[in-house]
Amino acid sequence: MDSIRPQHVSVIDPISPAIEHVKLMLFRPFDLGKWFIVGFCAWLAYLGQGGGGGTNFNFNFPSGRHQSNQFGCGIAEAKEAIVQALPFIIIVAAIAIPLGIIIGLVLCWLRSRGLFMFLHCVAGNKAEVKVPWGKFSRHGNSLFLFKIVVGLIGLVVVGLPIVLAIVMIIALASSGAGVAAVSGLVIAFFAVVVLSISFGLVGKFTDDFVVPIMSLHTESCMAGWKHFWALLGCNKARFTLYILFQIAISFVILAMVSFICLIGCCLCCSSILLFLPYIGTVILLPLFVFKRAYSLLYLRQYGQEFDVFIPEVT
Repeated sequence: MDSIRPQHVSVIDPISPAIEHVKLMLFRPFDLGKWFIVGFCAWLAYLGQGGGGGTNFNFNFPSGRHQSNQFGCGIAEAKEAIVQALPFIIIVAAIAIPLGIIIGLVLCWLRSRGLFMFLHCVAGNKAEVKVPWGKFSRHGNSLFLFKIVVGLIGLVVVGLPIVLAIVMIIALASSGAGVAAVSGLVIAFFAVVVLSISFGLVGKFTDDFVVPIMSLHTESCMAGWKHFWALLGCNKARFTLYILFQIAISFVILAMVSFICLIGCCLCCSSILLFLPYIGTVILLPLFVFKRAYSLLYLRQYGQEFDVFIPEVT
Protein backbone atom coordinates (compact mmCIF):
# COMPACT_ATOMS: atom_id res chain seq x y z
CA MET A 1 0.00 0.00 0.00
CA ASP A 2 2.81 2.42 0.81
CA SER A 3 4.23 2.23 -2.72
CA ILE A 4 1.00 2.79 -4.67
CA ARG A 5 1.76 5.41 -7.30
CA PRO A 6 0.28 4.65 -10.74
CA GLN A 7 2.05 6.06 -13.75
CA HIS A 8 -1.02 7.87 -15.01
CA VAL A 9 -3.76 9.52 -12.94
CA SER A 10 -5.88 12.26 -14.48
CA VAL A 11 -8.56 14.60 -13.20
CA ILE A 12 -9.88 14.97 -16.77
CA ASP A 13 -10.24 11.32 -17.78
CA PRO A 14 -13.07 10.48 -15.31
CA ILE A 15 -15.34 13.23 -16.68
CA SER A 16 -16.60 11.40 -19.76
CA PRO A 17 -17.16 8.06 -17.97
CA ALA A 18 -18.98 9.92 -15.18
CA ILE A 19 -21.30 11.57 -17.69
CA GLU A 20 -21.90 8.21 -19.39
CA HIS A 21 -22.67 6.67 -16.02
CA VAL A 22 -25.26 9.38 -15.38
CA LYS A 23 -26.89 8.60 -18.73
CA LEU A 24 -26.82 4.86 -18.06
CA MET A 25 -28.19 5.17 -14.56
CA LEU A 26 -30.89 7.80 -15.02
CA PHE A 27 -31.84 7.93 -18.71
CA ARG A 28 -31.34 4.43 -20.17
CA PRO A 29 -34.21 3.96 -19.65
CA PHE A 30 -35.78 6.88 -17.83
CA ASP A 31 -37.55 5.59 -14.72
CA LEU A 32 -39.19 8.20 -12.50
CA GLY A 33 -39.54 5.72 -9.66
CA LYS A 34 -35.80 5.06 -9.76
CA TRP A 35 -35.14 8.80 -9.65
CA PHE A 36 -37.17 9.16 -6.46
CA ILE A 37 -35.47 6.20 -4.75
CA VAL A 38 -31.92 7.19 -5.70
CA GLY A 39 -32.84 10.81 -4.99
CA PHE A 40 -33.83 9.86 -1.46
CA CYS A 41 -30.42 8.26 -0.88
CA ALA A 42 -28.71 11.32 -2.38
CA TRP A 43 -30.81 13.59 -0.17
CA LEU A 44 -29.64 11.67 2.91
CA ALA A 45 -26.03 11.77 1.70
CA TYR A 46 -26.10 15.56 1.40
CA LEU A 47 -28.39 16.18 4.37
CA GLY A 48 -27.55 19.39 6.21
CA GLN A 49 -25.15 20.61 3.51
CA GLY A 50 -27.59 22.87 1.70
CA GLY A 51 -27.33 26.60 1.00
CA GLY A 52 -27.34 29.26 3.61
CA GLY A 53 -26.47 32.85 3.13
CA GLY A 54 -23.11 34.38 3.60
CA THR A 55 -22.05 36.36 6.62
CA ASN A 56 -20.97 39.93 6.51
CA PHE A 57 -18.45 41.16 9.03
CA ASN A 58 -18.35 44.91 9.00
CA PHE A 59 -16.10 46.21 11.74
CA ASN A 60 -15.88 49.96 12.26
CA PHE A 61 -13.08 50.73 14.66
CA PRO A 62 -13.79 53.96 16.57
CA SER A 63 -10.93 56.25 17.33
CA GLY A 64 -10.53 59.09 19.78
CA ARG A 65 -11.96 59.79 23.22
CA HIS A 66 -15.45 60.61 21.98
CA GLN A 67 -15.86 57.32 20.17
CA SER A 68 -14.29 55.48 23.10
CA ASN A 69 -16.86 57.00 25.48
CA GLN A 70 -19.65 56.04 23.11
CA PHE A 71 -18.38 52.50 22.99
CA GLY A 72 -18.20 52.37 26.78
CA CYS A 73 -21.80 53.61 27.09
CA GLY A 74 -22.90 51.07 24.54
CA ILE A 75 -21.22 48.26 26.48
CA ALA A 76 -22.88 49.40 29.70
CA GLU A 77 -26.32 49.53 28.06
CA ALA A 78 -25.78 46.12 26.53
CA LYS A 79 -24.81 44.67 29.90
CA GLU A 80 -27.92 46.14 31.51
CA ALA A 81 -30.17 44.75 28.76
CA ILE A 82 -28.56 41.31 29.10
CA VAL A 83 -29.03 41.31 32.89
CA GLN A 84 -32.71 42.20 32.52
CA ALA A 85 -33.29 39.51 29.91
CA LEU A 86 -31.08 36.92 31.60
CA PRO A 87 -33.91 34.66 32.90
CA PHE A 88 -35.47 34.50 29.44
CA ILE A 89 -32.08 33.89 27.82
CA ILE A 90 -31.35 31.03 30.21
CA ILE A 91 -34.72 29.38 29.51
CA VAL A 92 -34.34 29.70 25.74
CA ALA A 93 -30.75 28.45 25.85
CA ALA A 94 -31.71 25.50 28.07
CA ILE A 95 -34.23 24.43 25.43
CA ALA A 96 -32.53 25.48 22.20
CA ILE A 97 -29.00 24.22 22.86
CA PRO A 98 -29.89 20.58 23.74
CA LEU A 99 -32.49 20.53 20.94
CA GLY A 100 -29.95 21.87 18.45
CA ILE A 101 -27.38 19.30 19.55
CA ILE A 102 -29.88 16.45 19.21
CA ILE A 103 -31.01 17.60 15.76
CA GLY A 104 -27.39 18.00 14.65
CA LEU A 105 -26.48 14.51 15.85
CA VAL A 106 -29.49 12.96 14.12
CA LEU A 107 -28.70 14.73 10.84
CA CYS A 108 -25.04 13.68 11.05
CA TRP A 109 -26.03 10.05 11.73
CA LEU A 110 -28.52 9.98 8.85
CA ARG A 111 -25.99 11.57 6.51
CA SER A 112 -23.33 9.04 7.52
CA ARG A 113 -25.69 6.21 6.64
CA GLY A 114 -26.87 8.02 3.50
CA LEU A 115 -23.34 8.35 2.11
CA PHE A 116 -23.04 4.56 1.92
CA MET A 117 -26.58 4.17 0.58
CA PHE A 118 -25.95 6.64 -2.26
CA LEU A 119 -22.56 5.05 -2.97
CA HIS A 120 -24.29 1.66 -3.22
CA CYS A 121 -26.83 3.02 -5.70
CA VAL A 122 -24.30 4.80 -7.90
CA ALA A 123 -21.68 2.05 -7.92
CA GLY A 124 -24.18 -0.71 -8.62
CA ASN A 125 -26.63 1.22 -10.81
CA LYS A 126 -29.37 0.31 -8.37
CA ALA A 127 -32.33 1.98 -6.73
CA GLU A 128 -32.38 0.45 -3.25
CA VAL A 129 -32.88 1.78 0.25
CA LYS A 130 -33.41 -1.19 2.54
CA VAL A 131 -30.46 -3.27 1.31
CA PRO A 132 -27.70 -0.64 1.76
CA TRP A 133 -29.30 0.62 4.98
CA GLY A 134 -28.73 -2.78 6.55
CA LYS A 135 -25.58 -3.78 4.69
CA PHE A 136 -23.61 -0.67 5.67
CA SER A 137 -25.06 -0.05 9.12
CA ARG A 138 -21.74 -0.63 10.91
CA HIS A 139 -19.87 1.40 8.32
CA GLY A 140 -22.26 4.30 8.77
CA ASN A 141 -22.10 4.17 12.56
CA SER A 142 -18.29 4.16 12.49
CA LEU A 143 -18.31 7.13 10.11
CA PHE A 144 -20.77 8.93 12.38
CA LEU A 145 -18.51 8.53 15.42
CA PHE A 146 -15.50 9.69 13.40
CA LYS A 147 -17.35 12.81 12.25
CA ILE A 148 -18.45 13.62 15.80
CA VAL A 149 -14.90 13.32 17.16
CA VAL A 150 -13.43 15.38 14.32
CA GLY A 151 -16.20 17.94 14.72
CA LEU A 152 -15.53 18.35 18.43
CA ILE A 153 -11.79 18.70 17.82
CA GLY A 154 -12.47 21.25 15.11
CA LEU A 155 -14.81 23.18 17.38
CA VAL A 156 -12.11 23.52 20.00
CA VAL A 157 -9.17 24.10 17.68
CA VAL A 158 -10.92 26.63 15.43
CA GLY A 159 -12.77 28.20 18.34
CA LEU A 160 -9.60 29.29 20.13
CA PRO A 161 -8.38 31.72 17.43
CA ILE A 162 -11.96 32.99 17.03
CA VAL A 163 -12.05 33.85 20.75
CA LEU A 164 -8.65 35.50 20.36
CA ALA A 165 -9.96 37.54 17.42
CA ILE A 166 -12.95 38.70 19.46
CA VAL A 167 -10.68 39.77 22.30
CA MET A 168 -8.46 41.68 19.88
CA ILE A 169 -11.46 43.42 18.30
CA ILE A 170 -12.75 44.51 21.71
CA ALA A 171 -9.27 45.75 22.61
CA LEU A 172 -9.05 47.74 19.39
CA ALA A 173 -12.53 49.20 19.76
CA SER A 174 -12.29 50.13 23.45
CA SER A 175 -8.76 51.44 23.84
CA GLY A 176 -7.40 51.85 20.37
CA ALA A 177 -4.67 49.30 21.11
CA GLY A 178 -1.88 49.39 18.58
CA VAL A 179 0.39 46.94 16.82
CA ALA A 180 0.00 44.07 19.29
CA ALA A 181 -3.79 43.91 18.95
CA VAL A 182 -3.70 44.29 15.17
CA SER A 183 -1.01 41.61 14.84
CA GLY A 184 -3.01 39.27 17.08
CA LEU A 185 -6.12 39.85 15.00
CA VAL A 186 -4.29 39.12 11.74
CA ILE A 187 -2.70 35.97 13.18
CA ALA A 188 -6.06 34.77 14.53
CA PHE A 189 -7.71 35.39 11.16
CA PHE A 190 -5.15 33.37 9.21
CA ALA A 191 -5.23 30.64 11.86
CA VAL A 192 -9.00 30.33 11.46
CA VAL A 193 -8.68 30.20 7.66
CA VAL A 194 -5.91 27.58 7.67
CA LEU A 195 -7.58 25.40 10.30
CA SER A 196 -10.97 25.64 8.59
CA ILE A 197 -9.44 24.58 5.26
CA SER A 198 -7.63 21.70 6.96
CA PHE A 199 -10.77 20.33 8.60
CA GLY A 200 -12.67 20.91 5.36
CA LEU A 201 -10.14 18.76 3.51
CA VAL A 202 -10.53 16.01 6.10
CA GLY A 203 -14.27 16.04 5.50
CA LYS A 204 -13.87 16.12 1.72
CA PHE A 205 -11.39 13.24 1.63
CA THR A 206 -13.54 11.25 4.04
CA ASP A 207 -16.68 11.55 1.92
CA ASP A 208 -15.00 11.15 -1.48
CA PHE A 209 -12.42 8.44 -0.77
CA VAL A 210 -12.54 6.97 2.74
CA VAL A 211 -16.22 6.03 2.40
CA PRO A 212 -15.66 3.91 -0.76
CA ILE A 213 -12.51 2.40 0.76
CA MET A 214 -14.54 1.44 3.83
CA SER A 215 -17.21 -0.15 1.61
CA LEU A 216 -14.52 -2.32 0.01
CA HIS A 217 -12.13 -3.21 2.83
CA THR A 218 -13.26 -2.33 6.34
CA GLU A 219 -16.14 -1.31 8.57
CA SER A 220 -13.96 1.08 10.58
CA CYS A 221 -13.52 4.68 9.51
CA MET A 222 -10.10 4.88 11.17
CA ALA A 223 -8.96 1.78 9.27
CA GLY A 224 -10.31 3.32 6.07
CA TRP A 225 -8.35 6.48 6.77
CA LYS A 226 -5.23 4.37 7.34
CA HIS A 227 -5.64 2.90 3.85
CA PHE A 228 -6.24 6.30 2.31
CA TRP A 229 -3.42 7.98 4.25
CA ALA A 230 -0.91 5.59 2.68
CA LEU A 231 -2.33 6.42 -0.75
CA LEU A 232 -2.33 10.14 -0.04
CA GLY A 233 1.26 10.07 1.19
CA CYS A 234 2.47 8.78 -2.17
CA ASN A 235 0.27 11.08 -4.28
CA LYS A 236 0.08 14.45 -2.52
CA ALA A 237 0.38 16.53 -5.70
CA ARG A 238 -2.28 14.49 -7.48
CA PHE A 239 -4.81 14.86 -4.70
CA THR A 240 -4.00 18.58 -4.48
CA LEU A 241 -4.85 18.85 -8.16
CA TYR A 242 -8.03 16.85 -7.50
CA ILE A 243 -9.15 19.37 -4.86
CA LEU A 244 -8.44 22.30 -7.16
CA PHE A 245 -10.36 20.63 -9.96
CA GLN A 246 -13.25 19.92 -7.59
CA ILE A 247 -13.42 23.65 -6.86
CA ALA A 248 -13.64 24.32 -10.60
CA ILE A 249 -16.37 21.68 -10.97
CA SER A 250 -18.29 23.27 -8.09
CA PHE A 251 -18.26 26.62 -9.87
CA VAL A 252 -19.55 24.98 -13.06
CA ILE A 253 -22.31 23.19 -11.15
CA LEU A 254 -23.23 26.43 -9.37
CA ALA A 255 -23.49 28.18 -12.72
CA MET A 256 -25.70 25.38 -14.07
CA VAL A 257 -28.00 25.49 -11.03
CA SER A 258 -28.22 29.28 -11.31
CA PHE A 259 -29.14 28.94 -14.98
CA ILE A 260 -31.82 26.36 -14.13
CA CYS A 261 -33.21 28.70 -11.46
CA LEU A 262 -33.24 31.56 -13.97
CA ILE A 263 -35.12 29.48 -16.52
CA GLY A 264 -37.49 28.34 -13.78
CA CYS A 265 -38.21 31.94 -12.81
CA CYS A 266 -39.09 32.66 -16.42
CA LEU A 267 -41.49 29.70 -16.35
CA CYS A 268 -43.86 30.94 -13.67
CA CYS A 269 -41.29 30.76 -10.86
CA SER A 270 -41.28 26.95 -10.87
CA SER A 271 -37.65 27.06 -9.70
CA ILE A 272 -38.95 27.21 -6.13
CA LEU A 273 -39.11 23.41 -6.33
CA LEU A 274 -35.31 23.34 -6.36
CA PHE A 275 -35.26 24.65 -2.81
CA LEU A 276 -37.73 22.11 -1.42
CA PRO A 277 -36.05 19.36 0.64
CA TYR A 278 -35.78 16.07 -1.26
CA ILE A 279 -37.70 17.36 -4.32
CA GLY A 280 -34.83 19.67 -5.20
CA THR A 281 -32.39 16.76 -4.86
CA VAL A 282 -34.50 14.62 -7.20
CA ILE A 283 -34.64 17.41 -9.80
CA LEU A 284 -30.86 17.91 -9.62
CA LEU A 285 -30.12 14.19 -9.31
CA PRO A 286 -27.92 14.01 -12.45
CA LEU A 287 -25.53 16.52 -10.87
CA PHE A 288 -25.34 14.54 -7.62
CA VAL A 289 -24.79 11.26 -9.47
CA PHE A 290 -22.09 12.88 -11.60
CA LYS A 291 -20.23 14.19 -8.53
CA ARG A 292 -20.34 10.80 -6.81
CA ALA A 293 -19.42 8.86 -9.95
CA TYR A 294 -16.58 11.26 -10.76
CA SER A 295 -14.85 10.79 -7.39
CA LEU A 296 -15.27 7.01 -7.60
CA LEU A 297 -13.87 6.89 -11.13
CA TYR A 298 -10.96 9.08 -10.10
CA LEU A 299 -10.19 6.76 -7.17
CA ARG A 300 -10.38 3.71 -9.44
CA GLN A 301 -7.32 4.96 -11.33
CA TYR A 302 -5.15 4.01 -8.33
CA GLY A 303 -5.80 0.28 -8.79
CA GLN A 304 -8.40 -2.46 -8.75
CA GLU A 305 -8.46 -2.54 -4.96
CA PHE A 306 -10.08 0.91 -5.10
CA ASP A 307 -12.69 0.01 -7.73
CA VAL A 308 -16.17 0.04 -6.18
CA PHE A 309 -18.03 -0.37 -9.47
CA ILE A 310 -19.78 -3.64 -10.16
CA PRO A 311 -18.45 -5.13 -13.43
CA GLU A 312 -21.88 -5.26 -15.12
CA VAL A 313 -22.24 -1.47 -15.14
CA THR A 314 -18.67 -0.42 -16.04
